Amino acid sequence: MLFMYWWRRICVALFLLSFVLVADALPMQWAFRVSFTDKQGSSGDINNPIAFLSQRALDRRNRQSIAVDSTDLPVPKLYIDSVLQLTGGVFHCTSRWMNDCVVLLTDSSKILTLQGKTFVKSVALVGTYDTGLHMRTTKGNKFSLENMPVTMPVQLRTSGSSTDYGLSYNQVSMVNGDYLHDIGLKGEGMLISVLDAGFEGVNTHPGFDSLRLSGRLIDVYDFLLHDSNTVFNYSNHGISVLSAMAGNMPGTYIGSAPHAMYALYRTEDDLSGDDRIIEMDNLVAGAERADSLGTDVINTSVGYYNFENPYFSYTQADLDGKTTFVAKAVIMATKKGILFVSSAGNQGSGGLLSPGDCDSALSVGMVGFNGSPDPGSGYGPNAAGHIKPDVTAAGSPAYVFLGSVVSARNGTSFSTPQIAGWAACLWQGAKPGTTPYKLRDAIDRSADHYTNPGIQIGYGIPNFKTASAILGVSDTTKIPETSDFIAVWPNAFSTDLKVEINASVNQTIQFCMIDMSGKTVWRASQAVVKGKQWWHVAVPGGLPGGMYLFKAVGENQQQVVKLVKI
Repeated sequence: MLFMYWWRRICVALFLLSFVLVADALPMQWAFRVSFTDKQGSSGDINNPIAFLSQRALDRRNRQSIAVDSTDLPVPKLYIDSVLQLTGGVFHCTSRWMNDCVVLLTDSSKILTLQGKTFVKSVALVGTYDTGLHMRTTKGNKFSLENMPVTMPVQLRTSGSSTDYGLSYNQVSMVNGDYLHDIGLKGEGMLISVLDAGFEGVNTHPGFDSLRLSGRLIDVYDFLLHDSNTVFNYSNHGISVLSAMAGNMPGTYIGSAPHAMYALYRTEDDLSGDDRIIEMDNLVAGAERADSLGTDVINTSVGYYNFENPYFSYTQADLDGKTTFVAKAVIMATKKGILFVSSAGNQGSGGLLSPGDCDSALSVGMVGFNGSPDPGSGYGPNAAGHIKPDVTAAGSPAYVFLGSVVSARNGTSFSTPQIAGWAACLWQGAKPGTTPYKLRDAIDRSADHYTNPGIQIGYGIPNFKTASAILGVSDTTKIPETSDFIAVWPNAFSTDLKVEINASVNQTIQFCMIDMSGKTVWRASQAVVKGKQWWHVAVPGGLPGGMYLFKAVGENQQQVVKLVKI
């Protein structure tokens, strides 16, 4: 009965939309999500997960005692190939968590060739494009409410902190984030994946030069156009979002996790002014790639409720944290050991956007610098009665990169990544085995309204010093700046390392690399002269993936740098 229900819906949609196709005489392209009944014939083997998950992804699961299961297995290639052959369509994306694929057709009637196929569970129309999804270049204006810079008086505050945050200090100090930086937690070794509409300018902005040059920008992909070269071509939304975490211009601006690793995925379609259902498929595909890479935190400053082409709308009852397509993906990501940080949206009293409704997500609203809730910040509770947003941060405005300048911009899009970065720093210093649930709980409990939550602000503004105490993160010796003695590139390495040595005197330096069990896996010594010089290090062959400490000891200098073998 369920199968026939889906086919009746598809046939009705094709009949109605065929009039649009004839009337407009445009080269229409149709996007269909095809869900499968099982994973028989999958190329993956649960007993050999390294074939489809990175060592870093497996390490994250092992730390949290998470088993690899059937949802990790790739979608059977035979099923996808059969869909493409029968329909004559073009592959767009697939989801192993949802066990489906999205196919693009120029002849919509070809989808009916799947009727009666035993491996097909359901078919849904998720988008229509008058000139084809993979061929469009015209930019839209989906983030118009957030695109206008806000004129604000510059009110710099000073602090005893050793780091000069410049224009970002108000939003940093609001959540006591500088405490984490001061005890040496700046995101080293953590991987944050950012799902957004595009990252125009990230590849050239000086505020990301340390991110690029140190090899910490480890993956980029455009899920709309199936290209790694177009991520930096669309939308200035992503550069503002990323800057709140990764921006690093000492004396001018410091983001919440300036030393973390990043993956940037374009999943949101900013080429038109409305949402299409297929964008949720893009987001899920991005989240799964992030999972496979071994990401720790996912940040998304997008959300969904109403859709066009074809028209579809979730009901308020659907925003219960578990029903929408993207909420299901957030639940799955969390089960895989990932902290998913999501915007509550800018709908104000109009309610939440999804996945901001998801209970598994750390949902973020926005307040002004005086702590007052912004009326445009979306809020719940969700349909299941859970408090949403969880917490708030500066977003009306927040200081972020806009083009080549630092500017004040309004929106939960910019409060959300601040919290994502601080969460990554907090997790960096937490005890092994800390789960996303424990991390989110500590952040919620640290907030200033935890015992008296508000409708608009949830638990309120978090205090990351308090959150660190809840998780048992103790003060550590501050990690030396890289200019003190040595700097090592890239932080996430696969083969060779490049070491910059800044020696105070002529000396012989002893180097070693130590794994997380305390075992020394490599030793070397190098004679150096006073001043700066470079040294190339060949990584030992067969070194397993994971976290390592790179230690250098000289006559009167020493330093330890955290590295990740990928």
